[in-house]
Amino acid sequence: MPRNQFSISNLKNPDADRVRLEIKKACEKFMLSDDNLMKVSKIMDDEMNRGLRGEPSCLKMLPSFIRAVPNGTERGDFLALDLGGTNFRVLLIKLKGDVAEMTGKVYRIPEEIMRGVGTALFDHIGQCLADFLEEHNLKESKELPLGFTFSFPVEQENLTAGKLINWTKGFNAKGVEGQDVVQFLRDACDRRKDISIDVVALLNDTVGTLMACAFKDNTCQIGVILGTGTNACYMEKLSNCPKFKKYGFDKDKYPKEMIINIEWGAFGDNGCIDFLRTEFDRDVDGGSINPGKHLFEKMISGMYLGEIVRLVLVKLAKEKMLFDGDYEAISKPNCFPTKFVSDIEEQKGLGDLRRTLQILQQIGINKISDSDCLHVAYVCEVVSTRAAYLTAAGISCILTRMQKKFVTVGVDGSVYRFHPKFDKILDAKINDLLPKNLDYQLMLSEDGSGRGAALVAAVADRVRKEHE
Repeated sequence: MPRNQFSISNLKNPDADRVRLEIKKACEKFMLSDDNLMKVSKIMDDEMNRGLRGEPSCLKMLPSFIRAVPNGTERGDFLALDLGGTNFRVLLIKLKGDVAEMTGKVYRIPEEIMRGVGTALFDHIGQCLADFLEEHNLKESKELPLGFTFSFPVEQENLTAGKLINWTKGFNAKGVEGQDVVQFLRDACDRRKDISIDVVALLNDTVGTLMACAFKDNTCQIGVILGTGTNACYMEKLSNCPKFKKYGFDKDKYPKEMIINIEWGAFGDNGCIDFLRTEFDRDVDGGSINPGKHLFEKMISGMYLGEIVRLVLVKLAKEKMLFDGDYEAISKPNCFPTKFVSDIEEQKGLGDLRRTLQILQQIGINKISDSDCLHVAYVCEVVSTRAAYLTAAGISCILTRMQKKFVTVGVDGSVYRFHPKFDKILDAKINDLLPKNLDYQLMLSEDGSGRGAALVAAVADRVRKEHE
């Protein structure tokens, strides 16, 4: 059969045994043995310990200042602000024990405000907050405790103060970097004179993910984001955190543990996992806006998985293993988004490669055979599986160091939610890597950055009242 014709029967019956040997060989560096994954876990554990001791490490191990998870006694009305992209949300959560009623509204941030001056950005947020309070007849009520999810790099100084390290995600509001973002929010509300707020917690979306799951199941002690980016946090004993001695946690009356923000996207930035990186990882990194930074994230997250697949396909086409050697269309950077990887994996799982054919035609590739479709699906599977395996190595590292008999892991993010097999591959591989005396479950988090922020506010309010 000519290479540019199709056998629908073959497209509907993808068979891994028909993947050509040279294609498998080109992808073999993506195949990670359990021994290699255990090595990754051990290296991560070493880096975490170094970070907690304040020694040079690629893992920041940042304090969240959150010392407890929900216990079901939290009650009352709480506000949440969620700022992490071009839209932001204001939410009102009414807590009645184990029930949470939530209403919220999404507000757009115009580009000129994202890139203008900081006071204008926070004035806009203050205006939207005032509108929301007016809409819900809350302007005249007592100050409600507010949790502020701020999903940008922050050096947190206590539960209610944190300095912006640098803007990301297209934001560049001047005068905010190096400043306390909570103070910016308070000042914006003070300038209005018609609303007053009580910011009781500043957090990032990973911590929110943990808290949102802990509300449903208080065995949740780990939060993981697997989306455009990736990160993880977990509950750590303060006795394992020498670098936090300066805060005097050992002398206060609060629980002697804290949620630690690992910032694991930067794992490997010091070269500690270079033995895993392929030529394709190096190319993705070299073409990114932050070369040499967030190398673990670039092997796992939704921003990069599609681009890794594309670079493999370019190489295979150049070597005449795909598309009859026609690599022009696939050579366009970012023409193969991670959504395509999920779509192809989903249809392949149903025994159908016709969606693969449609995607390749959409990109503009002309010479496509049924075996090309099979091989493209194989590359998607190999790259996705490696991402799930590396995530499993990270989660099993945290579970092993915690040494708790049973822990729930709260997970959120587009890769975990929308990739058809990621959750199952991840679960199975954690099970392979974890010591048999430890057990866990994965739980999909519901709205960590919104509901989670209000729950952090609720827990902070409860703990404060308990120790007054």
